[in-house]
Amino acid sequence: MIFKEFQSKTYAMSMTGKVKNGVVVLPSEAKLPDGTEVEVTPLPSGKEAEDFTEELLRISRMTKSLPPDLAENHDHYLHGLPKK
Repeated sequence: MIFKEFQSKTYAMSMTGKVKNGVVVLPSEAKLPDGTEVEVTPLPSGKEAEDFTEELLRISRMTKSLPPDLAENHDHYLHGLPKK
């Protein structure tokens, strides 16, 4: 559980739970008052994370042929401006 405090007020909190029988179950140390509004963002499954990693690796292999100064001189390569 991650949270940030400022003058004893909690402004942001992040917890990881699991869905059980269609209900999000949070860790036992999670103490939220009734009526607290929450946002739930599903985490990628193992397969989704694996597919994402493979896609990143595929893209990174394409960068081998890019100029080594691309980050510094991207305006030159994209728009023809003089190199820095």
